[in-house]
Formats: sequence, structure tokens, C-alpha cells
Amino acid sequence: MKTLIYITMLALVPMMALAQKPKLDIGEKFPDISVADADSNQLSLSSLKGSVVLVDFWASWCGPCRYENRNVVAAYEKYRTANFKQGNGFTVYSVSLDINKEAWLAAIKNDRLSWPSHVCDFGGWRSEPALNLGIHSIPTNFLLDSNGTIIAKNLRGELLAEKLEELLKESERGTE
Repeated sequence: MKTLIYITMLALVPMMALAQKPKLDIGEKFPDISVADADSNQLSLSSLKGSVVLVDFWASWCGPCRYENRNVVAAYEKYRTANFKQGNGFTVYSVSLDINKEAWLAAIKNDRLSWPSHVCDFGGWRSEPALNLGIHSIPTNFLLDSNGTIIAKNLRGELLAEKLEELLKESERGTE
């Protein structure tokens, strides 16, 4: 009987942990997270409220992430001052799963990640935001409207620019 209870508990504990993870589906509110920036100052996602925000999980050691950075940079440069119906301007909240500060900062510089919101707790895969949000692979990203609602996810390649262009056209139609 004790063995059966033990086995049941082993099966239930992971399910309870999964049940406590927030839903990260389109139309859901993205949970506020706050992580230290390069100067060890806490930077919360909610501080970017009012803008369209890409929450981007990546790392300097991740080849696909580094490749994808060029698309994120191009989108940021093109849309950072755009007036969207869903928010004023576009920005990025970069959440790194790095464990080495020097490698992280070098990647930010080398990839020309010019937006100001870069955070990392140097936990790698044990990073608190990744664990709390159930992030199991990178690159992973979420596009949020000005209120923090997920409007798209995992926009890679040209999909990010296409979605931002779509949002911009929706805004222009709304002003006609």
C-alpha cells in the first residue's frame, strides 16, 4: 500500500507543477517578470507597458538564437517608433539563459542588439523566468500588445516583420 501511495505521489508531483505554470497562449496575459539587467538593476516586463513588446528567450551559446537575432534587430530598427493600434512603438525584452556574463554582453554587442531591455539571472536552463514559464527550448518568443496580452508566439525569420507590418496596417485602417 505504501508503495502504491509513493508511486501515485511521484506521478502527481510533476502534474501539479505543470498545472501551476501560467498558460502562455494567444489571448492570455503574459505574467510580469522582473530580472536583473547588466548593471544588476531589476527590470520588469511591466515597465514596457504601452508598447508592443517581443519577449525573447535566447542565449549567447545558442546558434539558432544568434542567427535569429538578425531578424529581431531588423524588426526593432524598422518598427521601434511605429504607432500601432496595440501600442506605441515596438521594443524587445530579451531574457537570456546564459550562465556567463561576459559571453552574454559580448553577444549583445556583436549581434548589435540595440534595445535597452536585456536581462539575465545567469541560471542557464535553471533561469527563474524559464522555469516559472515552462520554457523548454530557445529561441522562444512572445509578441505582446500594450496591455501585456499575447498576440503571437514563436515568430521566427520573416514572420516577426510580417506580423508587425500586419499590426501597423490594422492601425492605419483604424485611422481612416
